[in-house]
Amino acid sequence: MPMNNTPPANKKSKQIMLIIAIVIIGILLCVAILKSEKPKPMDDAHGDHAGHTEEKIDAEIEKRPLHGEAGHNHDSDHLPLAPNTTEEPHIGHDHPAQAQETTKGPHGGKLFTQDGYGLEVTIFEQNIAPEFRVFTYQNGQALEPAGSTVTIDLKRLGAEIQVINFAPENDYLKGDALIEEPHSFEVNIVAKHKSKSYQFAYDQVEARVSMTDKQLLLNSIEVLTAGPAKIKSVLNLQGEVKLNADKSVHIVPRLAGIVESVSANAGDKVRKGQVLATISSQQIGDMRSDLLAAQKKVNLARTSYVREKQLWEEKISAQQDYLQAQNDLQLAEIEASRIQQKLGAIGASGLGQSGQTQTRYAIRSPIDGVITNKQISQGQVISEVDSIFEVADLSTVWVEMAIYAKDINLVKTGQKVTVKAAAFEAQSLGTISYVGALVGAQSRAAMARVVLNNPNRTWLPGLPVNIELTLDEVTVPLAVSIEGLQTLRDWTVVFGRYGEYFEARPLQLGRRDDLHVEVLKGINIGDKYAAGNSFLIKADIGKAGATHDH
Repeated sequence: MPMNNTPPANKKSKQIMLIIAIVIIGILLCVAILKSEKPKPMDDAHGDHAGHTEEKIDAEIEKRPLHGEAGHNHDSDHLPLAPNTTEEPHIGHDHPAQAQETTKGPHGGKLFTQDGYGLEVTIFEQNIAPEFRVFTYQNGQALEPAGSTVTIDLKRLGAEIQVINFAPENDYLKGDALIEEPHSFEVNIVAKHKSKSYQFAYDQVEARVSMTDKQLLLNSIEVLTAGPAKIKSVLNLQGEVKLNADKSVHIVPRLAGIVESVSANAGDKVRKGQVLATISSQQIGDMRSDLLAAQKKVNLARTSYVREKQLWEEKISAQQDYLQAQNDLQLAEIEASRIQQKLGAIGASGLGQSGQTQTRYAIRSPIDGVITNKQISQGQVISEVDSIFEVADLSTVWVEMAIYAKDINLVKTGQKVTVKAAAFEAQSLGTISYVGALVGAQSRAAMARVVLNNPNRTWLPGLPVNIELTLDEVTVPLAVSIEGLQTLRDWTVVFGRYGEYFEARPLQLGRRDDLHVEVLKGINIGDKYAAGNSFLIKADIGKAGATHDH
């Protein structure tokens, strides 16, 4: 058997070189395959149309289907436009992003073609009210506008069909009607050229969202109906609660003295005649001593009178002595009565027990009410001019307000007002009872007053309040709730309810109060709209991008 003279090391080297050669050949084959793959050409609907002839462009336009467009078409800021189709547009449905590029005309409008006839629709609104403008073409070439007759029917949610006719102007046909916001509608176009009719259609959606009844319930969105309402014309004022001066008293002592006891404090409810404090006064002691002496004189004079009368009747003494005794008795009684009345006038009683004189007298409440101020304490020396208690009946209070000069002729006694607390939730109705006859030299305002019932002591003196003075109340034929108003773009809107859709309705507004606002234009009687929590609809429209920037 022959021997293999190849060394083992040389054999291993040849194997490695063979493997490397195979790897290199594989890489070269891969590169060759990749170079042989060429990119596929883009579909003509997406590519650059610069190389097409006008005939090829027209052919491409005729082949393309129409898709509904949710955007808003304007002259200088247009969204992509859609060519014609035979499918019915569906307003209100969410339209997915189109994979196919839509067609835009030379003037930035929606371009439709049929059998070589082309029609471009734009909404023009630069420095003018929005209006339709239509440009016409034949095989890509502009036509004289007078050669075509065009009519557009606009169908909006909750409204009758609006018919728009066109007349030639410059190089286009101009619509004869204002295109009101929002530009959200179905558009049906009928055109005639050389005795041949053409029909096109598209739809566009703006400021609209869909929401089911279940979603309304979950979001607590209130739906109301537009209709008549009472609008109050009001004057807003500021004021302050004060004590009813007709039912509040300042208690002062009738005599100077020393306070021996105090039985009531500020904030206490008191009844008429209730003792509030006890005062010790030497003057009271002197008057009671005088009263005791006078009463003894009366008793002595009465005894003399009885004796002299008996003697005169028995012809023992002269009538003159009898008459003198009678006069002395009357004088003594008058003096005793005078001292008794003097004690009664200061609220002090007569003589104490066993006829002994006393220096004490009681301070009593003259009315039912609440002690609103206390300036007395035990051991205090007081005089006749010190105000020691203030007692007020808080069942009614005054609300005083400043009426500025420009509003003085508007405010009359008897007018109704609504008083609202500035610090917490509370309100009450009242009537103006007094309007001041003078204007303050510094404030340049007159004072008006309302007497307000206060059975629960809600209105505390010193409380600042806001006052709404009702100047007039009228019934307007059409109004919406203030809650329903929202700001969208540069509009004030409500969101009208049409089936399962809410769509913005810009409003022209009139008079208003805290509850309703008059609608002059923008919504109809009987239309439903979102009131409470309507801001959630505005948020949904913002998320969906359903509005269009002008």
